[in-house]
Amino acid sequence: MNAFELCQRHVVTVRRHEELTTAAWMMRERNVGCLVVVEAAGPMGGERVIGMLTDREIVTAVIARQADPRNMLVSDVMTHHPVTVPANSTLDDALQRMRSAGVRRIPVLDERDRLVGILALDDIFEFMASRPPFVVSPFRRDRRADQSRGP
Repeated sequence: MNAFELCQRHVVTVRRHEELTTAAWMMRERNVGCLVVVEAAGPMGGERVIGMLTDREIVTAVIARQADPRNMLVSDVMTHHPVTVPANSTLDDALQRMRSAGVRRIPVLDERDRLVGILALDDIFEFMASRPPFVVSPFRRDRRADQSRGP
């Protein structure tokens, strides 16, 4: 299982020049806690990730500072240059990147750095919970003793 196989492919995106109130409305309407901020990837098509905007960032940047969100753009609040993961990365690698960055969601990119999905910590946990538990069988002492004696 790799990052692409497990990620959500329907990603809610926003552009950096959008009003912050529009982004907040999108989060509410789509029932998501983050938006991936993108721009066109150029002649190759697709979208390139340039930031992330979370509901927490809106609260800390606007509400906690008593700012007027109607006068703010996504680019004023978003995390620039977010951590991402290549589509062919293992889940261990994705988890390590998420842990190092202290994030719960990570954009998944193809070989041309275009957005192909988003992987959430909850997706990984759900996948791991659906798998049978890892079972360890004990070594038999008599077996180890026989093998150590040689032929």
